[in-house]
Amino acid sequence: MTFKSYLSPAIIVLATLLGSCKDDSANPGTTATYDDTPYILEYGDLDAPTSLNPDNPLTEQGVQLGRMLFYDTRLSKDGSMSCASCHRQEHAFTDTARFSIGVEGLPGKRQAMSVFNTAWHQNEFFWDGRAHLLRDQSLLPIQDPLEMNESLENVISKLSASEGYRNQFIRAFGSNEITEERISWALEQFMNSIVSHNSKYDQYLRGEVSFSDSEERGRELFFAEFNPGFPATSGADCAHCHAGRTFENDLYMNNGLDGDGSFIDSGRYKATQDLADLGKFKVTSLRNIELTAPYMHDGRFESLEEVLDHYNNGLEASATLDPALEYTRVSGGLQLSAQDKADIIAFLKTLTDQDMISDPRYSSPF
Repeated sequence: MTFKSYLSPAIIVLATLLGSCKDDSANPGTTATYDDTPYILEYGDLDAPTSLNPDNPLTEQGVQLGRMLFYDTRLSKDGSMSCASCHRQEHAFTDTARFSIGVEGLPGKRQAMSVFNTAWHQNEFFWDGRAHLLRDQSLLPIQDPLEMNESLENVISKLSASEGYRNQFIRAFGSNEITEERISWALEQFMNSIVSHNSKYDQYLRGEVSFSDSEERGRELFFAEFNPGFPATSGADCAHCHAGRTFENDLYMNNGLDGDGSFIDSGRYKATQDLADLGKFKVTSLRNIELTAPYMHDGRFESLEEVLDHYNNGLEASATLDPALEYTRVSGGLQLSAQDKADIIAFLKTLTDQDMISDPRYSSPF
């Protein structure tokens, strides 16, 4: 691996002191001071991040505070859930349940989205984009009755009672004042620090590893355009929507899950009230896709095989269906063989980043 993946000595000490016990009483005699040391974001061969907000630069202490908050169950009504309950590191920061269960035992309405490479998102957050910035997104699950079901006032009260948190807010922001804004800034910093950049595919592009025959054939099918007139060279055209090194396109698209008149979830339309957005959802990254089942906004597909079957011959017609997918649909589908699908899945599994899912910088500090 060409990029270092370790905690600085200062962060190790801080994580040990703050995370050694949940009551935050460790090291009570230490006087906290403001520390704006920049956090060095490692992103390998990806392009420079495009969506870091200049008014909230990543610092070591801000990221550490966000990490504490991300894993702290005090952000929920009954102390049973944290952000990490539905965004688990070993599953690329998503949930394996179709719909996550909140503190009241009620299911959510959509499948939990993965939290990584958010510093490259340029088209807002949630499946429908209703949160403009990541900091806006960070506070909504806390207050959602189907999720953590807690008031921000109560969260602030609980955190303010903790000496450890008061000290960490000093380190991150210069005073021990705990506010909604500062909580959202810290969570934004931590989530923006989570980067996936060292999959087998990245190593392949650097010439460090070779692909198997199946992985290589899957790569070719993934990037080749669909061309029904020349079936011998026709591909799956996956890169039409999942492009570049981030394997997404910063768009909202209707990918043919439901037909006109049968939309259970109106998608982007809920945020814009524009009929052109009916049935459109945020295009997600295919990085770590092996780890993030079930798939789609409603988790309707349990496996990658089912996903490929959908694109191969299961597209539903509607007024907002993406034109490229409509062309595929009226042309009789992608016409992928069983071997084609197996090879594409073999390639998709090369996008798994084992470093990210085991990196201690992203794990619980408690």
